[in-house]
Amino acid sequence: MTSPTDVKLEWRPQAGAAGQIVEYSNEKDGQYTILGFVPPGQTSFTHPDLIPETNFFYRVRPYTGPVSATVDVALPPGDEVSETDGHEWGPPKADGKGTHSSSSPDAAPTGLKAEVKHANGILFTWTDNASDEQGYLLEIKPSGATDYRIAAQLDPNVVSFGLITLPDEKQATYRVRAYRFGDPSNLVHETTGKSVS
Repeated sequence: MTSPTDVKLEWRPQAGAAGQIVEYSNEKDGQYTILGFVPPGQTSFTHPDLIPETNFFYRVRPYTGPVSATVDVALPPGDEVSETDGHEWGPPKADGKGTHSSSSPDAAPTGLKAEVKHANGILFTWTDNASDEQGYLLEIKPSGATDYRIAAQLDPNVVSFGLITLPDEKQATYRVRAYRFGDPSNLVHETTGKSVS
C-alpha cells in the first residue's frame, strides 16, 4: 500500500515473455479482471483510488505467442467521418483455420493489411495460422513511442477487425500476435484502508 487506497505491485518478469497482464479480483477464488497489459521489461504497476475497506487480490500472468510482420499507417488529418459510415466494417470476424501450434513461429499471423476507412478508422485483416491460440492481440506503437501497447484483445480465429484510433495514433506501426497466457504468479492480498478526506 502506498496510501490507504493505492496499491503498488512489483514482480520479476518471465524471461522470453511478450509481456505481462496484471489482474485483480475482490475474492481469492473470484473472477479476475485485467487491469492492464504491460511490456516485457515493466516490473511494477500501481492500482490507484480504490474502494476503501475492501479486499483486493492480485496476480500477474505472462503472455507469449508469435507476432506478424508490422504495417505502418498514416491517417488523414482531422476527425472527418462520412455520415454514411455505420462502422459495419468494424466488428471482428472469425474465420480462422490455423493448423500450427502457437508455440511455433509458423503460427504467426501472415498477410497483415491495413485499410484506412476514414480519419480515425482502420480495417485490419490477416491470415490465422494458429490452431490453439487463446486469442489475438492487435498491438500498436504510435510515432515516437518506445514500446508497443495493446490496442485490442480479440477472440481466437479472428481474421479481421476495425479499429477506431485515439488522437495520438494518427501515425503508428501495428502488428498482430496469436497469444497464449502463461501460468499466474502467486497471489497477493491487500485490504484498503479508510478513504482520506
